[in-house]
Amino acid sequence: MSSNYRSREVAKRVFAQELREADHMFKEDDDEYAPSYLLLPSGDKANRLFFVGTLTEKEDKDGFYSCRVTDSTGKFYIYSGQYQPKATEVLRKINPPTYVAITGKPNTYETDDGNVITSIRPESVSEVTEETRSQRMKETAHQTLERLNAPTSTYASRAAEQYDEGSLDTVHQATITALESIQTEL
Repeated sequence: MSSNYRSREVAKRVFAQELREADHMFKEDDDEYAPSYLLLPSGDKANRLFFVGTLTEKEDKDGFYSCRVTDSTGKFYIYSGQYQPKATEVLRKINPPTYVAITGKPNTYETDDGNVITSIRPESVSEVTEETRSQRMKETAHQTLERLNAPTSTYASRAAEQYDEGSLDTVHQATITALESIQTEL
């Protein structure tokens, strides 16, 4: 095995609200093949993300899918096409509304008016049951709260510099809202 081999990074669990607040991508070194990371407001970096929610809209443009996914904290978009064949095949078969679990790479782009939009390029998409969705949301809430309450780390310090305190409060409140919505369902 080559010394340049990089193992696949663990996907960080996020809610839509944190994904919407996160808008800063970075690399840790200048190597052109170095992984890109999304700096999460909760104080960590993410090369891959895991999200569970409801696929509410799907638009097919010649085999390229633009989909809206929602959870109890908000919405975000995934875009899948020929470079995401497994995810695209699953999306081709799913009809909204459907509970889904998504693992993918974060991507940001700047709009003409200067806003930064964050989306996910899915590596995998799968249909899940309501029970599985609720369990995964509970796990996401616990991991998000752990990141928010962790002792200061390099990424927590960077997040505090990059995002205003309101972003952290918004992510915290959205996580509490998600937990409350799960409790209401049970």
